[in-house]
Amino acid sequence: MFGLDVDFYQQGGVVLSLSAGILDRLSFGLSYGGSNLLGSDEPVMNPIPGANIKIRVIEENMVLPAIAIGFDSQGKDGYLKDLNRYVIKSPGFYATASKNYSLLGYFSLHGGVNYSLERGDDDKDVNLFGGVEKTIGPVVSVLLEYNLGANDTNGDAPGRGRGYLNAGLKCSISGGLTLGVNLKDLLKNGNTVHVGNRTVKIEYAKSF
Repeated sequence: MFGLDVDFYQQGGVVLSLSAGILDRLSFGLSYGGSNLLGSDEPVMNPIPGANIKIRVIEENMVLPAIAIGFDSQGKDGYLKDLNRYVIKSPGFYATASKNYSLLGYFSLHGGVNYSLERGDDDKDVNLFGGVEKTIGPVVSVLLEYNLGANDTNGDAPGRGRGYLNAGLKCSISGGLTLGVNLKDLLKNGNTVHVGNRTVKIEYAKSF
């Protein structure tokens, strides 16, 4: 299968991601974008494209969650040139676990650990994250996630030690097309956040 994701974020930012799964358990992709692509200001492109690869080590069953490991160098919400990092650091090397339950639709739990290679701010800690997703009817899902931000509190890192709490709503339209709206950093962990970053994401996936 292949996928196309388009993320629209603050300051007229856009990131385009392409991914492909050549085997049942192996996928890889590339991404690129920048800030001020929408609006009248001069565009500021990310320094290099992002790359990712993911391997599903264990398939989910009645007892065990799905386990995946991988690497992802694409951060989010713009690039901070002075710190050589994205506003939200890329995951870098990571491992995740996911479990799905039947509960008036589907209820999904996710958790993981990651080590980012963005360390220009002198914060080199291992990080933790987790999230939940609940379907509402056949096409709508509600999402809530928390990024501990352990690698965003020391040295010159801009985080305030609260971590990143994000909420979202996504709607599966048809034919593999999904539209999502998000409220990011609800705890105002970032130094420039006042209410929460309002972002939009478009996803398209197709099997062949």
